[in-house]
Amino acid sequence: MTRVISLLPPSVLVLLTLGCGPTSSTDSGPSLWTRAERTRYEQTTGYGEVVQFLERAAASSERMHLTTFGQTTEGRPLPLMVVGEVPDARPSSVIAPERTRVWLQGNIHGGEVCGKEALLMLVRALARNEHPEWSASLVLLIAPIYNADGNEQIAFDNRPLQFGPFDGMGERTNAQGLDLNRDHTKLESPEARALVRAYQEYDPHVIVDLHTTNGTEHGYHLTYAPPLHPNTHPLIDGLLRDEWLPTVTTGIKASNGWELYYYGNVPRGSGTEPSWRTFDHRPRFNNNYAGLRNRIGILSEAYAYATFEERVNASRRFIEELLRIAHNQTAEIRSLVTSLDRESVVGTKLATRGEAQRSPTTTEILLGSTEELQHPYTQAPIRRRLDVAEPTTMYEYGRFSASEEEVAPATYYIPERLTSILELLAAHGVDGTALEADVTLAGERFAISRSTLADRQTEEHLERTIEGVWGPAEFQLPAGTVAIPVAQPLGRLAFTLLEPRSDDGFVNWNLLDDEIQPGGSFPIVRVMSEPEQRAGQPQ
Repeated sequence: MTRVISLLPPSVLVLLTLGCGPTSSTDSGPSLWTRAERTRYEQTTGYGEVVQFLERAAASSERMHLTTFGQTTEGRPLPLMVVGEVPDARPSSVIAPERTRVWLQGNIHGGEVCGKEALLMLVRALARNEHPEWSASLVLLIAPIYNADGNEQIAFDNRPLQFGPFDGMGERTNAQGLDLNRDHTKLESPEARALVRAYQEYDPHVIVDLHTTNGTEHGYHLTYAPPLHPNTHPLIDGLLRDEWLPTVTTGIKASNGWELYYYGNVPRGSGTEPSWRTFDHRPRFNNNYAGLRNRIGILSEAYAYATFEERVNASRRFIEELLRIAHNQTAEIRSLVTSLDRESVVGTKLATRGEAQRSPTTTEILLGSTEELQHPYTQAPIRRRLDVAEPTTMYEYGRFSASEEEVAPATYYIPERLTSILELLAAHGVDGTALEADVTLAGERFAISRSTLADRQTEEHLERTIEGVWGPAEFQLPAGTVAIPVAQPLGRLAFTLLEPRSDDGFVNWNLLDDEIQPGGSFPIVRVMSEPEQRAGQPQ
């Protein structure tokens, strides 16, 4: 039976909103309280309050440096708190010491607010000098409110069925109507441009992206995912699946009694095989993008039907356990990232398209249950988790493999006229050099046999797929043509962006539509091995 939740009287909520609760400083550090805490998790913290919170924290500690890393569509500066033994927040200062750099971000979706609140609580703990051991090994880069514009679009009906905050939460998209967690390859939003620029300038070794689930009722307080693209280096996948994520799961189970597992949903519909399926391998998603940058990317998804307070606390504990591991393995992390950046993928087979793989054996998934309640203000249905965890055996689709592959070339050559492609590569941090003189090279050209568009829009695009084959060719490249070497730290990303059959590359996002014609040739050519230098070719 549907029943109404009993809440605090509105008059009490008003007082809480105005800041009642502990306000005085203590010997352990400043008294910083989020709106969520002040309102007993009825409300979430607004953009202006986030900035004020961070300003107060930065003023309280010499180890805290507040800066910004860009602006939103509506012009809001994106705050970034740098925490560590560094003199200031400049990228050069952050990169100089031998520390492991960890980027922690929340609110990529404006209604998924638990990560924002958890990161503010982490800032407070650090301002109070909790976890002092981390300062010797880590520099934390904390961006609690990435989708700041979406955060401000508070409404009761955002994220229906989610259990709180009852006074409403922001919307999923940014002010352009774009999902920022689908914008890591095409970079159509100022927020995504700013984010990838910050990844280049601060060069974090670990990137953690905090979300809230949708859909399946399960028995986990939080689910997670490593980078899922099949071109992610196997050492990153192994580190997370074999060490970090099991360790975090065990630690939180022991300390809090909460179950954690890999992110997934059970498909709906009659005749559908019961299975636990993760989301998507493509680098438009943050954790997958981090993996193709040779970085340790981690997705966190707090359970939507847990109370708002439980979601915040689960997210906070997940972060704490990850930071404990990063502290203990700081030298190993830096060594791994350095070695991956030096490793060339030239001549190796890489995926252009991926598909989910069924696990060889069934696994035990904890399914859950909820009770339906009424939203206290709108009387719309919402759901609250019950303390139920029913082991259910099913196959798992938690990894991706290549459904198509290509051998990674030595170099792509891009005509000078493709300015939008060259600018976008530069925005990602992919290196390239313009030829200073005309050259003739033997390589490969892609002959296009077919081109199709998706039936439905994604992010205001009809995604394009082209078919064809690479074939041997000799071509004359004029001065100004830009050479993109694949033997660079971002070689895996460059390959994914430039290959014509890539399922998340520039062709897919319509960036080369004017150049695509069945029976024609792909305008970007490639050379499979480094050619001998010829007269007139730059050294």
